Amino acid sequence: MKKFLALLLIIAWWPVTALAADYSPGNGYTLIEKPVRTANPDKIEVLEIFWYGCPHCFRLEPLTQSWKKTIASDVDFSFMPAVFGRSWEAHARAYYVSQLLGIENKTHENIFNTIHIDKRRLNTKGSLAKFFSNYGVDEATFNKQYNSFAVNSRLKQADAKIRAYGIQGVPAIIVNGKYLVSASTAGGNQNVYPVVNFLIEKERQAKK
Repeated sequence: MKKFLALLLIIAWWPVTALAADYSPGNGYTLIEKPVRTANPDKIEVLEIFWYGCPHCFRLEPLTQSWKKTIASDVDFSFMPAVFGRSWEAHARAYYVSQLLGIENKTHENIFNTIHIDKRRLNTKGSLAKFFSNYGVDEATFNKQYNSFAVNSRLKQADAKIRAYGIQGVPAIIVNGKYLVSASTAGGNQNVYPVVNFLIEKERQAKK
């Protein structure tokens, strides 16, 4: 009986390990044509590029939040909002405002939920200012940050990086400036972070 159970465990585990061993460019992830320098070469950088209005990003978000709890100390994770259209800019500015005010962890998931569950678009400065008031941010403070030099600079930096990555859509996960992972490359949202973990380990081994 014990041998039978052991055999079942091996059979159940084999496809997962085999799939992980088979990850390669075009199978799980794609290579970025020209690797982009990361912020900290001592860390393995994982960057999720997103848009608050994107339903695919919304569906990936719970998986992202769960995965974030597992990352090791040698990994740096961050979000980067994309602006692929004029309507995307307000959401990108809102993200950077929350980052500058130190309330990103409070607002990030709630912006997604407000848009996709409560069906409030939050796509104007006024509607976003009202949303931020729930976190103790008065309208004057929000407006000042929304149009600030710091936010404009981060928008320009993000745009330059996204162009360098060659990204055409969101959500997209960039691992160490070298690899692009998405639901389409990984074969579904549930496979995105197993592929990311594989690439993190690949980079970890390369550093040794």
